[in-house]
Amino acid sequence: MTLDNKVAIVAGATRGAGRAMAVKLGEAGATVYVTGRSTKAEPSPMNRKETIEDTAELVNEAGGHGIPVQVDHTSKEQVKAFIERVRSEQKGQLDILVNDIWGGDPLTEWGKDVGEHSLTKGLQMQKQAVGAHIITSHYAVPLMKKNRSGLIVEITDGITDEYRGNFYYSLAKISNIHMAKAMAKDLKDYKITSIALTPGFLRSEAMLDLFGVTEENWQEGTKVEKHFIASETPYYIGEALKHLATDPDVHRFNGKTLSTWGLSEVYGFKDSDGSQPHWGNYYDRYVKGTEEER
Repeated sequence: MTLDNKVAIVAGATRGAGRAMAVKLGEAGATVYVTGRSTKAEPSPMNRKETIEDTAELVNEAGGHGIPVQVDHTSKEQVKAFIERVRSEQKGQLDILVNDIWGGDPLTEWGKDVGEHSLTKGLQMQKQAVGAHIITSHYAVPLMKKNRSGLIVEITDGITDEYRGNFYYSLAKISNIHMAKAMAKDLKDYKITSIALTPGFLRSEAMLDLFGVTEENWQEGTKVEKHFIASETPYYIGEALKHLATDPDVHRFNGKTLSTWGLSEVYGFKDSDGSQPHWGNYYDRYVKGTEEER
């Protein structure tokens, strides 16, 4: 499982799944460009403590080469300049692109329909979670086409096109799935693999903060949300990505929507605490029926 001499971009690697995926690619030896808006000198509007420099340091500690670059992926000019930098520094090589730009949690107004939800927030969510992915792919894909190889991963939430409880949230996450399928068709002649990948109930830094717990006592979060018991750390999706990126037969998944729990059955990896969470089974057994009743 080595990614020595491989070059990756994880767009949106400041924290959560993006950070963990960057670290796991580094663990396999990759050079990883970690992008986001939060730096030690300039925090993003999210106003959190995590930074891209911290992520890059973790990539280095894991055995890779982390390169932090501040990029607002909703800006065509910034993304174009960033991809040109990668092209120049890596002599045109790009092997892995992970589109994980999100930032939609503070924009989502749960319980409000399309006519009640803030239009400004809803459209901003599409700009960040859909538009930014399109812009990044537009400028990055030509590097992969030139080399006739590559892996593109669209990070989403869920494996189906079922409604996700909010008009704008659903639109964004289902769009990510369709983008992966569309690129799989568009780029099939270039031996480029395009997939969508979802975590289960992600136990991210922000979620831990929301429930007032830490990774050490995370089970206490079930007092706030009982389904938190089935959550997984960001490193579970990191493991999923690492196994995909090192799989010589990854193209068999081209155009598919994959999950951490499904891939854990394929590859046999576990979460950082040695567990093997299966959100799919848990959701079908304990969550789906109650949501349909509502």
